[in-house]
Amino acid sequence: MDWSKSKSIFIVVFLILNVFLYSLYLNRHTEAQLVEVLGEKTIEAQLQDDHITYGVLPTNIEKASYISATVKNFEEEQIVLQNAQKIVVENKNKLIVTLKDPVKISNLDQEESYRNFLQFQVHEGASYALWKVDQENRKITFFQRLNDRKIYYNINGVLTAYLNDNDEIIRYEQTLLDNIEEYNKEKTLLPPIQVIQALYGKRLLKPDSKITEMKLGYSTLIQLKTQVFVPTWEVRVKTQDDVHEEYFVNAVEGKVIDFQLDHTRVDEVDDALDIKEVNEE
Repeated sequence: MDWSKSKSIFIVVFLILNVFLYSLYLNRHTEAQLVEVLGEKTIEAQLQDDHITYGVLPTNIEKASYISATVKNFEEEQIVLQNAQKIVVENKNKLIVTLKDPVKISNLDQEESYRNFLQFQVHEGASYALWKVDQENRKITFFQRLNDRKIYYNINGVLTAYLNDNDEIIRYEQTLLDNIEEYNKEKTLLPPIQVIQALYGKRLLKPDSKITEMKLGYSTLIQLKTQVFVPTWEVRVKTQDDVHEEYFVNAVEGKVIDFQLDHTRVDEVDDALDIKEVNEE
């Protein structure tokens, strides 16, 4: 046997085997990549799989500015309200007003029903918008706003009205943010679908739920003598069990925000309000 020829044949066979194995590796690698790509569903597809629906999302809000404000200090002698029986200033920044004549509210759940109350009974009442109706505890919560954008859960920009059994407002407590200014430089905001993706990624959106509303407002970023507020998406969700939930996402950074507010006693709101980022899973 010619060893030289055998050696050449062995080398050729070895090379062919190497080429075959390499081609097999490439084919399997390509197949694995294809499976991986096919497995990466869009957020729309993932929502569809979980039967999570949403209507028309906002499309005209792409940029917004941070805002700053200071806390309003009230002075009793400077507050003039015709229907006020008693006016008390607590800790300089909380105004407590007892009304002489109760103000009837025709429809507690309709924001329009509070227009006259805010306009004629509340100091700078036009600065507030309806947030929550708590019929069990007979109180209505309003949040301060800027250009129709609410400032969410800030203890220095809340109006709480108390009702009697006849759906009449008899007293209210008020804090007010003052010297509100917008920063000159606008920030590019996360589009609504990415906000939904952030909530879905943290498993906050339950299967068979419906996103009923998305609005832009502000949440507290820095709470010092001068406070700074960041644009924030408010997302309202209705679950399969007809439970209404609310979520908030920093519209610049995409971080989910958790507002914890004890609604049982408004006079303890300063201690009850806590703003924190949801812990990463």
